[in-house]
Parts: sequence; C-alpha cells; structure tokens
Amino acid sequence: MHATGTFDVKVKPQQPDNDDAKAAGLARLALDKKFHGALEGESHGEMLALGDGTTAGAYVAIETVSGRLDGREGSFGLVHRALMRDGKPEQWSILVVPGSGTGGLAGIDGELTITIANGVHSYDLSYTLPAAAPQAAR
Repeated sequence: MHATGTFDVKVKPQQPDNDDAKAAGLARLALDKKFHGALEGESHGEMLALGDGTTAGAYVAIETVSGRLDGREGSFGLVHRALMRDGKPEQWSILVVPGSGTGGLAGIDGELTITIANGVHSYDLSYTLPAAAPQAAR
C-alpha cells in the first residue's frame, strides 16, 4: 500500500548536553512535523548531523509518528540516514522501525521517501499492515 501527501517541518537547533556530545561537534536538531494527506498526524524526533548541510555531510534521525493511516489510529517510529555529496543526497533511507507500531498501526512495516520541490516537502510511504481484527458484534 502507499500513502502520499505533504508535510510541514520545523527544525530547532539543540545544544549538546554532555562533554562527549560537545567534543563530537555534531549538530543536534529537534524535529516537529505535521503530515497531511493519506497520513494525517504529527511526529516528533531528533536529528544528528555532520558537515556543512548544503554540499557535503551526513545525518541520522529518529522520530515517532502519531496519527491516522489507512483508517487506523496509532503510532510508529521512523529511522533516517543519508549522505550528501556535491550538494546531492545519496543513500537516503527512511524505514519504519520494526516492532514500533502501536494501536491500529501495530505490525506496520515499510519505507518512506521524501521529495522536496519548490520548498514543499512531500512523502510517499510504502507500507504493509496486518489485516484488521474483526469488530465484535454488538
């Protein structure tokens, strides 16, 4: 199955909170997203990055998405990693964290692709979900 739509993202720089993190020289950023379209909800997470962010570098991030997908409510985790070389992303991977689904999204598996065009962030979530449990008769 596929879920597509757009999302708004706010990125807020954070300060390293220990001596080892300060010594690493990594950028630490808080993520706050609002999803629109087939996935309606929000996410919160953190990103660590190294490099100049425009021509070369790398990032990793983890976020928890909460909302409604395929008529089901719940949450799931996403893990990101990407490299940037000569201003172009490569090896960009965003996967659903195994076993992270809750509520109606328990058992979700998949991969998310992000496209950024003209300042608009779009997503395509390719996913699988177990069959919904039948509703008890009333």
